[in-house]
This record gives sequence, C-alpha cells and structure tokens, in this order.
Amino acid sequence: MKRVKLESKDRTYLLKGESSPLTYFILSRDTKRKRLLYFDEEEGVNLTLRYARNQKSPFEHEQDANAILEPIVFEDGVLVVPKTNPVLQEFLYYHPGNGTEFYEFDSEKDAQEYVEELVSEIDALIAVRDLSQNDFVKLEAIARLVLNGNVDKMSSAEIKRDMMLFAKRYPQDFMEVLDDPSLSINNIAFKAISEGYLTFRNGKDIYYNLKDNKKRLLTVPFGEDHIYVLASFLQSNEGLELYKFLEEKISNN
Repeated sequence: MKRVKLESKDRTYLLKGESSPLTYFILSRDTKRKRLLYFDEEEGVNLTLRYARNQKSPFEHEQDANAILEPIVFEDGVLVVPKTNPVLQEFLYYHPGNGTEFYEFDSEKDAQEYVEELVSEIDALIAVRDLSQNDFVKLEAIARLVLNGNVDKMSSAEIKRDMMLFAKRYPQDFMEVLDDPSLSINNIAFKAISEGYLTFRNGKDIYYNLKDNKKRLLTVPFGEDHIYVLASFLQSNEGLELYKFLEEKISNN
C-alpha cells in the first residue's frame, strides 16, 4: 500500500460531539469483538491496525513480536500527540473513528472555515437587504418557500425580519433559493391563484377565473402540490401564453 507521509509537527485531536468526558479511551487494537481495520484500496484488503509505542508502523503485520501496547486516552475531550510520536499520529490518521469519533484540530483550517461561514452569512444578509429595497416581490416569493406560516398575512416588516433571521442562520440555503431559476415562475403561480386569476377547486382542479373564461385549466394529480403543478404547466410550451398573460397582470398590480 502507498503510505501517507504526515508533516512532522505536534498534533491535537478532539472528540466529536457536545460532551467531553474526563477520560475517553478509543480502540487501539483489533479484537474479534471489536474490529479495527483499514481498507487498502490498492490491494483490496483489510489491514489490521494496532498501536504499539515501540513499533515503526501502525499496521500489525508490519510489527515485530516485541510490541508494547498501551491505551489511547482523551482527557477532557483532548489528545495531544507530539511530533516525537509519529506512529500514534499515523495510527490516528488511519483509524476508522477519524472524522466520526474524533478529529484533528487545525487552527488555520478552522479559522479559514469560520471566515468562509461569516462571508457566506454577510452575502446572504446583504442580498436580503437589497431585495427588501429593490425587489420585495422576489423576497416575498422566497419567503413563501422557506418560511413556515402564511406569508400573505405577514406585514412587509415581518417578512424582512424573518428573512434576515433565515439568511443569517441558513445562508447557503438562502443563496441557493435566490439563484433558483424557477422562483419567479412559482411566484407567478402562487399570485395567479391568490389574486383570483385562477381558482383551485375541490382539492384537485384549477380553473380560469377570468371575466370571459371560467373553464377548467388542469387537474392536479393526487398528492401533488397545486402550486408546483401549475408552475410546471406555466413552464411548458402549452402554458407559455398563459404565463405571459399572468406575468403582465401581476407585475402591473
């Protein structure tokens, strides 16, 4: 197998999760009851891991008969491994609990991720502010998708407030919805019914509600959302003319 070559430096490992017990032992050798294996993709075999402080390899088949085993203990959720113990660092790198049971703390990486999260949050909040000032209709359409409750009964100030809170908490989700090309069509579909150009009757049918046209437009399949079905219809060639009509009517209101 191609062995990883770790940079020579002191490393700090932290337990995953909220709780940090005073002492926490991680599995340090393979047993029949608890397997400790690393899958070598090049060879297509599972290799047995075992930590022995007097050996040069974390793999049991590469160790001699004089292996001195010792436990691996996290104290208060922390394990510091100096660069003078490269075998333990390599063992922890291959350990199946790496990333799920514990992880290596990297202050530079964590700082960079934190900065990226802050930038994402700021971008989302600025986008909400710009929509509040320049395109409140679009902000309202996003609110219908991401907020619980009846958005149409909320004041503009309440929508702005709740969207600010949503963008701050879920910036990536907000930006994904913001860039969704179907957003405007979904909004037109919603407005078409809420403003009375179309009506949804009997829990299954959408009808025209125009002065000279009261015909049924389409039937919503059982279990489907009528707004989604209408929006899909408006995106089709058959619904293009109706979409243009509704867009003109709604944008002029």
